[in-house]
Amino acid sequence: MRVFISMDIEGVAGVVGREEGSQSNAEYERARRLMTAEASAAVRGVHIVDPSADVTVADAHGTFRNVIPELLDRRARLVRGKPRPLAMIEGVQNGYDAAIFVGYHGRAGTPDSVLSHTFTGTLADVRVNNRSFGEIGLNAAVAGLFNVPLVLVTGDASVEAEVSDLLPGTATAVVKRGIGQLAADSLHPEVACALIEEAVTGALRQPTAMPFVVDGPVALEVDVSLPAYADQALVIPGIERIGGRTLSYAAPDYFTAYKIVRLIGALSGLPL
Repeated sequence: MRVFISMDIEGVAGVVGREEGSQSNAEYERARRLMTAEASAAVRGVHIVDPSADVTVADAHGTFRNVIPELLDRRARLVRGKPRPLAMIEGVQNGYDAAIFVGYHGRAGTPDSVLSHTFTGTLADVRVNNRSFGEIGLNAAVAGLFNVPLVLVTGDASVEAEVSDLLPGTATAVVKRGIGQLAADSLHPEVACALIEEAVTGALRQPTAMPFVVDGPVALEVDVSLPAYADQALVIPGIERIGGRTLSYAAPDYFTAYKIVRLIGALSGLPL
């Protein structure tokens, strides 16, 4: 069995503050240890099902240099650093039986969702064929391009609701419940890790998810948080502005749409 794990930080048990996801402070150093522990819990769950499993963990937060290599379960390979062609799920294209997203968060604008955002934080909403996608949907659809089903997502209660709506065959494990965007009622980290390990085992033993495939052509709309970000994105060939903060793009396939979303996010991160 080959399993791919994408590991974010905002959905990790106990994490609630922006500084916990930003480098060079004590809160971040603690949060990245919690993140690494949840990644290791997921790896353990895979190996309960298949002791000879091939497991890859992709560090998928910020700089992509957060998981502490020497503290990660030694049976896993670790993808870290950037830039990477597939960003948060780099490596999924190399052939896996299942994908698991750990520590994920709700899409931008979701109420009672801890540290909710989509990619850069400058994207207010991403709509793919009129359906709102956050990082869960955007990345699950890329995995689907390579016939890899997303079998489990862990995070807060808003993640459970988002997955249920978009990916009904995908299991979830809730480690905290948001109280607004910057507060949560969270499980103890050790309890959360035990829950993740158990959830991974269950999702792999009794999988119900199919690869999430978005057929083309794709009608893409992106709302950015400032009109100036839309101004910057107009350099992309084929982009149309349909509102002060809203951009549209007619993509021939999902992979092209995904790349355009990434490009809009990158351009909106440039200095104004």
